[in-house]
Amino acid sequence: MKKTVLVIALVIFGAAGFFGLRFYNKYYGNNVEKDGYVLIPHKADFKQILDSVGPYVKDKEAFEAVARDKDLQQYFKPGRYHFQSGAGNTNLVNMIKAGNQSENSFRIGDFGDMYQMISKVTKKTELDSLHFVNDLNQVAVEKGYKNAEDLKKYFFIDTYNFFWTVSPREFFKKFDEQYTAFWTSERKNQEQQSGLTRDQIYALASIVYKESGGKKDEMKTIAGLYLNRFRKGMKLQSDPTVIYAINKQTNFKEPIKRVLYKHLSTPSPYNTYANAGIPPGPICVVDKNSVDAVLNAESNNYIFMCADPARFGFHKFTASAEEHAINAKAYQDWLNSKNIK
Repeated sequence: MKKTVLVIALVIFGAAGFFGLRFYNKYYGNNVEKDGYVLIPHKADFKQILDSVGPYVKDKEAFEAVARDKDLQQYFKPGRYHFQSGAGNTNLVNMIKAGNQSENSFRIGDFGDMYQMISKVTKKTELDSLHFVNDLNQVAVEKGYKNAEDLKKYFFIDTYNFFWTVSPREFFKKFDEQYTAFWTSERKNQEQQSGLTRDQIYALASIVYKESGGKKDEMKTIAGLYLNRFRKGMKLQSDPTVIYAINKQTNFKEPIKRVLYKHLSTPSPYNTYANAGIPPGPICVVDKNSVDAVLNAESNNYIFMCADPARFGFHKFTASAEEHAINAKAYQDWLNSKNIK
């Protein structure tokens, strides 16, 4: 009798252990086949969710069963979800139901126009570029501008984090707030003392950024030089503005490695060889250093600058036309020696 009871008990414990283990594995055991990010759109149906999850889980049927138990088909939030090794189905399903998605990093570089930037940004968002353009155009109109291109000054070069599901308005709000925070009372005072409009400051900052290659070392010197030319009524004659004018005409599909004499007459309000004064807007997205360089421009007597072939990325500055001619010839000779055309 005792032996029979012992056998029955062992069978019960064994069955309990077996089913308990199955229950644990189904709900809590590691079911991640490989680490990765699962994208779930706003209008996804349950089959789309399962198809998206499928490549990342070991047991698809177990995931589906737990997802149905927890009504994932009815209660899910769109997003970009990080599936990490060690996570069980309960954790995975709860993550999607709660909307605990992972942010993505977005690099805002020195884009020539907003549409270039939008094209890059939307590769990491749920929405396509056309949707972004239309919404940002509307934001621009609401701010009293013509279109999204006029919002360029609100952006600074840097790396930012956003969700895959970010809307165009949510995206812009971050930069709008950053722009407002940047323009402190101190910078507004410097702006007033400069005698420049804010649009002129950003346009000049974009020239400074391009001429300096984004390096902070010479920014204030370059800003001082261009302010000297501007205040003397001289044309700025900045090569990056010519490159920008050509790029705008070719939709940024014709790379210019060397500005030639034939390029200098390119018809465009941004071409500072063809037009006097500061361009009507920035020729690229800028960084904070370049704006500060304009607001804190170096006081110098420089009128001319030329790339220094002996120090790549740096320039030779002078107030002498004769000395500049010598510097320019040395640079042209260097370009020719490198067969840069």
